[in-house]
Amino acid sequence: MKREDIENLKNQVGCAAVLETAGFALDAKESTPRAGKFRRGSDIIIVTHEGRGWFDPLSDDKGDVFSLVSHLDHVGFAEGLERVAALIGFQPSAPVWSRATGERTPGASVAERWEQRRRPWRGSATWEYLCGERCLLPRVVLSAIDQGTLREGPYGSMWAAHTDADGAITGWEERGAEWRGFATGGAKILFRFGAAGSSRICVTEAAIDAMSLAAVEGIREGTLYLSTGGGWSPNTEAALKLLITLPGAELVAATDANSQGDAYAGRLRALANEVGCTWQRLRPPAGDWNEALQQREKKNRERQGGKRGVPHARRPGQGKLRPAEPALDPVGRDVGGAVGVMKD
Repeated sequence: MKREDIENLKNQVGCAAVLETAGFALDAKESTPRAGKFRRGSDIIIVTHEGRGWFDPLSDDKGDVFSLVSHLDHVGFAEGLERVAALIGFQPSAPVWSRATGERTPGASVAERWEQRRRPWRGSATWEYLCGERCLLPRVVLSAIDQGTLREGPYGSMWAAHTDADGAITGWEERGAEWRGFATGGAKILFRFGAAGSSRICVTEAAIDAMSLAAVEGIREGTLYLSTGGGWSPNTEAALKLLITLPGAELVAATDANSQGDAYAGRLRALANEVGCTWQRLRPPAGDWNEALQQREKKNRERQGGKRGVPHARRPGQGKLRPAEPALDPVGRDVGGAVGVMKD
């Protein structure tokens, strides 16, 4: 087949068609206009480039529609061509997003775009989103602002910085009431919240989860809370290795309580074994740490009879976080730790 014919075939069949016929389904809640997340059991594939590209967030595998067929079916290029050709005319039920009319990639660098944004402040749209809708405690948000990790995104969204080992901004997670994504042209490495040089390294899948776990634990001393942004690049792995090779380091897999979270935890455990540091799995009592925090704060408000006028505002004289409640495993045994935390 000529190269021209191959390119024509590539333009006629998108990755979503291959995935749907292979038993994958779009996870609309976890998808964005730039990246559609498809699931099949514990398998996850992210579709990008308006349906023409893909990558596996738990490995380094990525490519076009032909490599996707080879990845899923373990076939050679020639057979992959035939299978893709057989899908011409197939219309996937999952939506395929495209860049909005008039939307342009900013000409400024990633670092310049970050600096152009204001830090959140009390009462700002981003503050209300984080402390109101997401139930983050003000002192956690203030601490993150002081560390320079948060910016005001468009329409009240949050930008949470990813940085390299030298502290340079490489990109940011974008989260809002109706939007989630990652900085165009940016690179996922790690969102970092806490003191540099900490020996306890907690890894979550989202910046909001990292800050939520910090709230649940009362910003535990000697802990660095991290987010991979749902990705796992060679740069992310290298950054984690630098952190867990410190003397006395403990790697805590605080990923989501689902199959994807378990897969991430498995990779973290393998990394800990490779480096030779202590490893622990910390599961949220809900789907993720922010959901667990919201449930806790809702119970707190109900317990106080709805007397608090502003979510998470503290009464005069109120200092530290209320001591954590005992956690229960699925059969009701007390296993200790923070609220609802289950440890393996």
